[in-house]
Amino acid sequence: MKFKSFLVILIIVFTALSSCDQGHKTVQSKEKPVRKATVVVPHFNADSAYYYVDKQVSFGPRVPGTKAHSACLKWLTKKFDQYSDTVIVQHFKARTYDKVVRNGENIIASFNPENKKRILLMSHWDSRPFADHDPDPSKRRTPIDGANDGASGVGVLLEMARQFTLQKPTVGVDIVLFDLEDWGPPTDLKMYKEEYWGLGSQYWAKNPHVYGYSAQFGILLDMVGAKDPTFRKEGYSRDYARYYLDKVWSTAQDLGYGNYFISEDGPAISDDHVFVNEYAKIPSIDIIDLRPESSNQTFFEYWHTTGDNMSIIDKESLKITGIVLLSVVYND
Repeated sequence: MKFKSFLVILIIVFTALSSCDQGHKTVQSKEKPVRKATVVVPHFNADSAYYYVDKQVSFGPRVPGTKAHSACLKWLTKKFDQYSDTVIVQHFKARTYDKVVRNGENIIASFNPENKKRILLMSHWDSRPFADHDPDPSKRRTPIDGANDGASGVGVLLEMARQFTLQKPTVGVDIVLFDLEDWGPPTDLKMYKEEYWGLGSQYWAKNPHVYGYSAQFGILLDMVGAKDPTFRKEGYSRDYARYYLDKVWSTAQDLGYGNYFISEDGPAISDDHVFVNEYAKIPSIDIIDLRPESSNQTFFEYWHTTGDNMSIIDKESLKITGIVLLSVVYND
């Protein structure tokens, strides 16, 4: 009887242990690793971006109030109308440093306008009326082509817009091209005020194209087309939008562009993003080529000179900037 009882007990214990083991195996089989969906980022065509830069420059200096400016406005509006869901030309008036009231036009192209989660991409499309840093004093009141200072950022954004039509991003995107950005006083007048610059961005930041407009963050492109750019972490970008600054630089480094997007602090630059941060309250950064080793000790060698023409535009620089921005947009 004792043997039978012991045998029964052994059978019960074995059965219980087997059940526990089977239960454990069942739990393990359910714990499958979660795979993050791979985001396919569209190809950035550097030849296309280069063409867009060259086309702008072909009109001549895009100084507000000139025929070249009007012709380029029509072309830009037509291209964005071709690529985007909606295009708005925001007409405004602003007083320049010389107390003259001038007409300006900001261009706004929107993608996925119904999406509340939005990214703001910016550049300026006008060119400077004065080559006040030209080595030849006789040229310092000559309007510049602005191939890098203005047209390069617009060219990158136009190519991104074209890619958006081929593969729509999941987020909403607004591209804003500011006018009257570069009509600050010539250096020799020694009358610097931050408010003399970025007149189009000041107006838009106070009067956005959509009432109550907001975006998760903004990225400004300025001077992104010269060979071997060095994009350092600009000062106001660090102060206003450090999280997004680090996000963009981390993306660039993951893509192998750490030699261009350098993990090094740069100076604070009074640029369009400052007014977007201060007035529109949208955390915004500035991707800007900062070169302390240049003769002007801040920007690329031909900044605000007649030498800022197509001869200095490098397709690889446009490509690097475009790939990084597309990766940020499609992975957000």
